[in-house]
Amino acid sequence: MKAPLEGIRVLEVANWLVAPCTAALMVDMGAEAIKVEPPGGDALRGFDMNTLGYDYDFKGSYVFELDNRGKRSITVDLERPGGSELVQRLAQDVDVFVTNLIQSRRERYRLTPAAIHAINPTAVYASFSGYGTRGPDAARPGFDYAAFWARSGVMRALTLPDSPPPLCRPGQGDHTTTLNLLAGVLAALRLRDATGEGQVVDATLLGTGMWTVGTDLASVLVARQQPPPHDHAAPGNPLHNAYECSDGRWIQLVMPQPDRFWTRVCTMLGLHAWAEDERYDSIPKRQDHTQVLTRGIAERFRQHDFPYWRERLDEFGLIWAPVSTLPDLIDDPQVREMEIFAEIEHPELGRFETMNTPFQIAGAEIGVRGPAPAAGEHTAEVVREAGLSDDEIAELAANGVFG
Repeated sequence: MKAPLEGIRVLEVANWLVAPCTAALMVDMGAEAIKVEPPGGDALRGFDMNTLGYDYDFKGSYVFELDNRGKRSITVDLERPGGSELVQRLAQDVDVFVTNLIQSRRERYRLTPAAIHAINPTAVYASFSGYGTRGPDAARPGFDYAAFWARSGVMRALTLPDSPPPLCRPGQGDHTTTLNLLAGVLAALRLRDATGEGQVVDATLLGTGMWTVGTDLASVLVARQQPPPHDHAAPGNPLHNAYECSDGRWIQLVMPQPDRFWTRVCTMLGLHAWAEDERYDSIPKRQDHTQVLTRGIAERFRQHDFPYWRERLDEFGLIWAPVSTLPDLIDDPQVREMEIFAEIEHPELGRFETMNTPFQIAGAEIGVRGPAPAAGEHTAEVVREAGLSDDEIAELAANGVFG
């Protein structure tokens, strides 16, 4: 088997999640990635999940491990004399340059697309930001809670009447945007190979967030009105709703073609009269009686536990899924069969599981290749590989470039 990106070299000047995770997924596919961190390391290294309500005594940042596995790390203080010049030197011999520096810092450190292409005309410049590189909000910091979740309209679209807007989970928008940036980079590499010219790829939290609600926005662009929130008690389609079992577990029904499934659902629930009732024999009629139907379905589900309904739903060939907790997924046999988790052996943290690459290619070598590096772990070997002399290295060290 061959790794799809074997021979591709990536230079990452970034922190937090999206840009680093893009580089990490490229490493999963066989690329080599050098991570440029400030002295002290990427801000994500010190992120405490307990601030989000966790109550665990973590030995290390497993979040950082997820988004930085398999890389080499060099610490560079870009504010010190020679710092930005060192990064430019490293950029001379890479295929992909990934960054999430805000525009003013890219300009100050001479790490703009024009500056990188001046020294490496065939590089793919991968740019990530919250709001893009132009426009009135280009300089605005953008974390996923703000740019992806709130500004994009996702948060408001999920807000129920008389309820506060719900928050996303940490990294939810970041990891979705990662896949957009990665897709752009892979397409740009192919274009680079075809034309011999460097490329610039942009991906944003705002744009990705809007893409995730694109099904609504396609209609809103014409209707110019906010889509209605999902009403659990009176959905437009009672077969597209979540119902609670007697043991407190929930089941999500997903049957967007209700006429095809209506009779089967009625039979499965033991509501045979509904299948013959003229009041419910069409989609518009069921919408007119949605509160009554939803209440009746809910009452039925509350009569038995989840294992009972799991067997019945599958027996009748209905489309559904359990509303899983995250711990539920750890031992889910389907998740295990799909190899969604992967093991990492870490020199300090020992052996632990993390998320595997979220896609596979048949016959290709794709997967987690090792732990994340310590901050600056590979500084010495990276600068020597770049051709710096002992005198140059000593001068940079004396200037405090390496921290």
